[in-house]
Amino acid sequence: MKVYTYENSSGKDLIQKYISTLTTDEQVDAYSVLQAFEEDRLNDLNIKLWQGKIWEVYFYKHNRIFYVTIQNKAVYLLHACRKQKNKTEKSDKNTIIKRAKELGKVLNKTFI
Repeated sequence: MKVYTYENSSGKDLIQKYISTLTTDEQVDAYSVLQAFEEDRLNDLNIKLWQGKIWEVYFYKHNRIFYVTIQNKAVYLLHACRKQKNKTEKSDKNTIIKRAKELGKVLNKTFI
């Protein structure tokens, strides 16, 4: 599958920026998640439906990447964060929803 990461208006890759702040062990696990997406090995990942058509994948030490898929051909990574409570933080939730709606407009799809 083709993997697209979220970039802000100035072109900065915010998913890669988040991963770069992690410990080495966390970075290794994060990159293994990205590789699994590219190789279409979603069954190897710890994923669950988050909200609407948005999924979250768990990786090392409570880290999460929120994403959507398009017809099993592409994965769009919307947001990455450390989940510290049972519920997603309000600011993270707002970011995910905003980015999903923004991507939906571009792709003419509804994710949430």
